[in-house]
Amino acid sequence: MYHQGVWHAYLTNELDPARLPLAYVVTFYWQRWRIEDVYHVAKRLLGLAFFGTGAENGVELQVWATWLVYGVLVDLTDAVAAALHRPVAVVSLEMVYRGLYYFGQAYQHGTATDPVVYLAANAKRLGIIKRKRRPDPLPALLDLTKPGEP
Repeated sequence: MYHQGVWHAYLTNELDPARLPLAYVVTFYWQRWRIEDVYHVAKRLLGLAFFGTGAENGVELQVWATWLVYGVLVDLTDAVAAALHRPVAVVSLEMVYRGLYYFGQAYQHGTATDPVVYLAANAKRLGIIKRKRRPDPLPALLDLTKPGEP
């Protein structure tokens, strides 16, 4: 915002820290980028960047089907994380998706019947667990799903 000859940048329009503490602002901003990640995955990984038709009904069906597949993929990733006894944040949604090809091959050869068991058993080979990154210099973000004060 340009005010009295000076540019000011804000993450929020709520400037009262009593109403919206800084830790909440940081957490909300981080969640915003999680939403951007979802759209990125849907467009790039699931092919929603291109439409197979120009008809309104066809586009609506493709969008609906893509979000349906995305929901199933998120549930599958969560189940793989639970089978590995790891938080879902360390399991790569993209690599779970790519691992489904290998599960399909194993299923056709009769060596696998359950995708969760197969993906969890082959997590290291398939790269399903994300590599550790350098420690984040920012403090841990709030878990806004728990009641209480920041």
